[in-house]
Amino acid sequence: MRRAAAAPPQRSAPEEEHYRVLLVEDDPGDALLVEEMLTDSDLHYTLVHRTTMAAARAHLAAHRADCVLLDLHLTDASGIGGVAAVQQAAPGAAVIVLTGLVDAGAGSRAVATGAQDYLVKGRVDAQLLQRAVRYAVHRKQAERATAELRENQIRAEENARLERGLLPAPLLTSTAVEVTSRYLPGRERALLGGDFLDVVQTSDGRLHAVIGDVSGHGPDEAALGVCLRITWRALTLAGHRDTELLALLEEVLVAERTRPDVFATCTTLTLSADLTTATVHLAGHHAPLLRTGTAWATADAAHGIALGMLPGFGKWEATRLGLPADGALMMFTDGLIEGHVDEGRERLGTEGLLGLIGTAGPLPADRLLDHLVLRADSLNRGRHSDDLAILHLGWRP
Repeated sequence: MRRAAAAPPQRSAPEEEHYRVLLVEDDPGDALLVEEMLTDSDLHYTLVHRTTMAAARAHLAAHRADCVLLDLHLTDASGIGGVAAVQQAAPGAAVIVLTGLVDAGAGSRAVATGAQDYLVKGRVDAQLLQRAVRYAVHRKQAERATAELRENQIRAEENARLERGLLPAPLLTSTAVEVTSRYLPGRERALLGGDFLDVVQTSDGRLHAVIGDVSGHGPDEAALGVCLRITWRALTLAGHRDTELLALLEEVLVAERTRPDVFATCTTLTLSADLTTATVHLAGHHAPLLRTGTAWATADAAHGIALGMLPGFGKWEATRLGLPADGALMMFTDGLIEGHVDEGRERLGTEGLLGLIGTAGPLPADRLLDHLVLRADSLNRGRHSDDLAILHLGWRP
């Protein structure tokens, strides 16, 4: 006995796209024709009718529209200005211009200024209107996707330029010290912020490093961070050191900042040519961590005021650290330790950072920094948003 073949499984039809249509038309007869054509079409839609631009703008301020059918001759708006008014009120809506037989040229001019299509009254049927609405909405979506792609490309280019300014290649004359760094913007798709770092080695063999954080976020802060980083490198190579160097950096910050409340914190340090001592200056910044063998601890360093807080009155005391033969120094900005670690408001802090280092075990510098960034981000879960920079200097006998 032959079995009957099983019927193929029923496939559900794809869900029809629903369109929110706003008709802006002050002629009752023309408005009625548009409504009838939409009724006769296969379009799934919701239609709202307004007779003036003021009423249309009020509706768009409170409700979303996928497509606006716009008459070019309203009592309170006429010509291309009406298109601009709709685009300003609803940048994401597709615009289809409705023109008369004698004014078809205005339709093409409207398209040239940003409308997605135009239709000539009296020459439209239900199917043409249906296709026009669908194509206009899809065309607008494609335009927005293209614009977003371009915006992302521009952001990537700006990030690359800022990265070259904020995160330069170390200027070293020897390989005795291994330099490793990480930088992470505080927000997804954000430009790099005001954190900066740099490392240079001078002709006397000493290695100089800086890490800093400009208060605030955005392009102005990033530009100021680049300015301070470049200034620090130039002054260091020119022979300026210690308190004099910080005072000059503060002068530049005050001259270049866009608001009087902007300040910057930073840590500077200098490693002796024989890698036995380090001189540290703290300007409102965290003390570095020092590794001796496999054990990490916070360096005991004197704290000073941040740059720009009280211009001209800053006091930055030098701290001299003895260095182990096998060791490392790690400097970092707020973004690494100010994230949350539980459901409450507790911050990671320096002690928490030391705990993360302890759980990581012995790792090469690049893997250690990756571990710290990932673990801090995982614990924080997006609750605190700040730029993050780490600078690791390691040496061996």
